[in-house]
Amino acid sequence: MSIEKIALQMLASGKGILAADESTGTMTKRLDSVKISSTEKNRLGFREALFTSKKVGTYISGVILYDETLRQKSSRGSSIPELLNKQNILPGIKVDAGTKPLISSPDELITEGLSGLQERLKEYYQLGARFTKWRGVYKISKNFPSTAAIMENAIALAKYAKLVQDANMVPIVEPEVLMDGAHDINKCFDATSSVLQECFHQLEIAGVNLKGIVLKPNMILNGSESGITNETSEVAAKTLKCLTHNVPKEVPGIAFLSGGQSELDATKNLNEINKINDTKFVFTFSYGRALQQSALKKWAQNIEDTESAQAVFDQRAWMNSLAAMGKWDSNKEVTI
Repeated sequence: MSIEKIALQMLASGKGILAADESTGTMTKRLDSVKISSTEKNRLGFREALFTSKKVGTYISGVILYDETLRQKSSRGSSIPELLNKQNILPGIKVDAGTKPLISSPDELITEGLSGLQERLKEYYQLGARFTKWRGVYKISKNFPSTAAIMENAIALAKYAKLVQDANMVPIVEPEVLMDGAHDINKCFDATSSVLQECFHQLEIAGVNLKGIVLKPNMILNGSESGITNETSEVAAKTLKCLTHNVPKEVPGIAFLSGGQSELDATKNLNEINKINDTKFVFTFSYGRALQQSALKKWAQNIEDTESAQAVFDQRAWMNSLAAMGKWDSNKEVTI
């Protein structure tokens, strides 16, 4: 299958991408928060519960995996990629190696992982991955994001994307302008615009086929420490304006990250964006916590009772599926 067709499958109507690519350290923190021991068995147990829910194939087009999970076998004996493929879900893989301080601006971050990436991509393809993810991180403050952080992260994202396409996979390009901070929504709009402009400038220089990528950006929000309430209508209008002004029309679609939003807010904002969407872009979701958090809490009550956790996950995935089509309604929200 061509990368352009894979990208379109990832963006299928009413479907989104499950981000289950937490590193072992991050997954340990999540499990610690619900008082579950972070063993390899338990990490797989929770993820497999999600991957085998009754409705996962109805609402999820792809799953971003962590290296450990991509290599694991399910309790049914098949590999995790095989388990997903049987449900018409594309397996993906996080390929960046996390962040370190930027030399020219030590309070900001640069993402690592380009060294040896070409060889890793070949192996990941053989293991069944058909798309990948790389996350660049940008802080907002009085002086940030700096020109250096914007440019260096964009160059890294472009090099990554080109290598991935050369390996016959679709790169998810994730430039995340963090919600952390006391900034207002206009500052987020300006910072995200600058980040996106440089990202697509560098993608063009690198020769990346924009029809064969999926963009995973933040929504335009007030900073989490600003004390300003995010109004859904304003978030949707400013997010749509920012993306239509800064994302080339060749890009087939956009799968938002949740970026620290609550489960409900991530759904409401996505729904409102789709209700006012007058572009050809597909707007869907690529959520981690905003798809998993309630399911994790339910699962932790009894890790043998996977069906209860699956029901919670399916409900949240359904809400986001509706939001991806602009058809969500608060009356459909139920607590399971």
